[in-house]
Amino acid sequence: MALWRTKAVLERGGTAWPMTVEVSHHIDASEPGADGFCDYHYEHDVFEFTDGFVTFLARAYSDEPEKAAMMKRIERQDHHLLTKRDLRHPLFLRAAAYLRAAGKTDLDWLDAKSRAYVPLT
Repeated sequence: MALWRTKAVLERGGTAWPMTVEVSHHIDASEPGADGFCDYHYEHDVFEFTDGFVTFLARAYSDEPEKAAMMKRIERQDHHLLTKRDLRHPLFLRAAAYLRAAGKTDLDWLDAKSRAYVPLT
């Protein structure tokens, strides 16, 4: 597994309400076989958006550069799958705007109720 991280603090209109974005790159692959190929190879970025109180996580696979999925909300140490209420949270809205500005125009979210990925409109 390979990993790299980058971090940025973005301020909202110059006010004291920053959003921190941390991006980590992950590679999960099997050892190459005798033919030199891997049985599996997954490469993705994990985006962590936080305001210091709440964190939203998103994942984007490298082979689908226009896609990303919002995965969960973290408060304190508690991890939660997303609900429709999360879609209106100011940090969630800023995170989605950040991803769209980064070229992730096809966004999904992982719905806690159905446990399925739902398009974010």
